[in-house]
Amino acid sequence: MPANRSTFLRRGIAALAALPLLTLAACGYGSQAKNDDTAKVAAGAKKTDGLDAVRIGYFGNLTHGTALVGRQKGYFQKELGATKASYATFNAGPSEIEALNSGSIDIGWIGPSPAINGYTKSNGTGLKIIGGSASGGVKLVVNPKKIKSLQDVKGKKIATPQLGNTQDVAFLNWIAGQGWNVDAQSGKGDVTVVRTDNKTTPDAYASGSVDGAWVPEPTASKLVAKGGKVLLDEASLWPDKKFVITNIIVRQAFLKQHPKAVEAVLRASVETNKWINANPDQAKAAANKQLTDDSGKGLPANVLDPAWKSIQFTDDPLAATLDTEAQHAVKAGLLDKPNLKGIYDLTILNKVLKAEGESTVSDAGLGSS
Repeated sequence: MPANRSTFLRRGIAALAALPLLTLAACGYGSQAKNDDTAKVAAGAKKTDGLDAVRIGYFGNLTHGTALVGRQKGYFQKELGATKASYATFNAGPSEIEALNSGSIDIGWIGPSPAINGYTKSNGTGLKIIGGSASGGVKLVVNPKKIKSLQDVKGKKIATPQLGNTQDVAFLNWIAGQGWNVDAQSGKGDVTVVRTDNKTTPDAYASGSVDGAWVPEPTASKLVAKGGKVLLDEASLWPDKKFVITNIIVRQAFLKQHPKAVEAVLRASVETNKWINANPDQAKAAANKQLTDDSGKGLPANVLDPAWKSIQFTDDPLAATLDTEAQHAVKAGLLDKPNLKGIYDLTILNKVLKAEGESTVSDAGLGSS
């Protein structure tokens, strides 16, 4: 790949991170999920593509609700037949990408920034985005005693999850749109951007060390529960109020060698999203149950309810918005101009959608040639 198309982050910035939301205890690449799932293999079921198992990765986070609910309801196991659906949970994008690249997982749910970085750092050989999962669920929450309007954000200290992560890039882009200046590296300028792990952001807010945060759910709702006010929902900044927050990725070698297994997982994902959208209250409870099973702690209703309501679950990867998010990172000076051509392969997803009588989805010109 030509050097001007490489996307290594400038001046030694770490790899673009995913959404480090509800942190789970991790060992190695990720925490191995418990093996006592309620989903059972149906009698007489056959292995898919001759595989003993398909290894699925996701975050313990509501924006990965498709994976949480699909696992809790047994949809993945049902579609895979006698091939075991095996799970690992992660708390950061780089570790999930590393696990994918090493073959420790086969398919994963992940945010747009690590998907972009994982694809471009491997010169387009490591992964493919094969489906969408979620849109929205990102908010600017502030201390209403200090910030009463968007203009009041100037001069304040606002947290984002990590330098160069999806929300950090979005906030820097919004700042630039106000005509304010901030050095992307240091976070200093007309607004002070404080990179803070989501698990500690509520405490930072409560102590007054930050005046607000541009964060994903459920961190946003946790801040509201501590007295914060939603000043801006990022969805309002996007056409049709939709933007990608979670995608489904696969190892390219696995996609090539085991397309039937990939199709089974995508069928389960489509089935799960359909059930989520038809049964929002039951789906919310199922997601929280899986969070509890994975981490030992679920979310209280005053956090779970508003957080779940702000996320849209969709099979559409919203490819045009991923391209826009990459452009925002370039504009902020955090990323060299990437070549995303070929990052998507939606062939199997569209096959599944057609079989379900659903509309096919677009790769916005970024599909495999």
